[in-house]
Amino acid sequence: MGWFRRVLGLETRGDGQWGELGALLAANQTAAGIQVNPESALKCATVAACARILAEAVAQLPLHMYRRLPDGGKERADHPLASLLHDAPNGWTTSAEWRQCCMMQLALFGESFSWIGRAGDGRIVELVNLPPRSITVEWDEVTGEPSFRASLANGGQRIVDRSNLLWLRLPSADPRRPLSLVEQSKEAIALSLAMEGYANRLFRKGARPSGIVRAPGKLTDQAVARLKSSLQAMHAGNESGGTAVFEEGMTFEALQFTSVDLQFLELHRHQIAEIARVFRIPLHLLQELERATHSNA
Repeated sequence: MGWFRRVLGLETRGDGQWGELGALLAANQTAAGIQVNPESALKCATVAACARILAEAVAQLPLHMYRRLPDGGKERADHPLASLLHDAPNGWTTSAEWRQCCMMQLALFGESFSWIGRAGDGRIVELVNLPPRSITVEWDEVTGEPSFRASLANGGQRIVDRSNLLWLRLPSADPRRPLSLVEQSKEAIALSLAMEGYANRLFRKGARPSGIVRAPGKLTDQAVARLKSSLQAMHAGNESGGTAVFEEGMTFEALQFTSVDLQFLELHRHQIAEIARVFRIPLHLLQELERATHSNA
């Protein structure tokens, strides 16, 4: 207990100390030219929504302990761990907050660690969420058993007995490496982020008028300046939506969405569906209701 109190300032390791999964995420560059890791993936609205949906859903579930009866039935148990799991795993975290943090880490990193605090007699008295990447897992080449190393606030490291850790992870084909949903969908996430960046640059710097005024003949520079000034004064800002009057045979042609614009929007919706498939989130829970019906929602 005392050691954990001193180490609770567990630091997040730098790029060169992430462990196998973190180093892989940092080294791999996506085809879109954007580096995707669990932190940068949260900048994608779809990833943030998927992670929140999973975390908040798990936090709302009832969590009780039951005792198995000799006749095969069960009853609510008054085990000391029941209050930790159902009420508060420690003095500053509720059960819902603890589970939400665990599920958020599972969705983004593929694994979650909680410290098991014990009293002097060995009783479990608290569970504490540990920061991501603060625990490094090493595997024995002979026995195949895992060992755990914690990064301390002073920059050092210390071996942690596995009986003092609650290790949750998403299973994958490699039992030594948890399944990272961000890693699996990093190309789809990168493309979504690249499209968001493109749209932001387009609206910030793009020269795209809302319409075109056509004149039957050539206008002088003074006439063009006067026409532009009058249109902005009468129809820009709070004056928008009024009736425009054009002289000398002039006409106004509003610019519509092109096929390129429509493909951009369609691809954006496709990326939402691609990321949602990896997290197994129904589209209607992401407020993507383009094709939602009473049957598929």
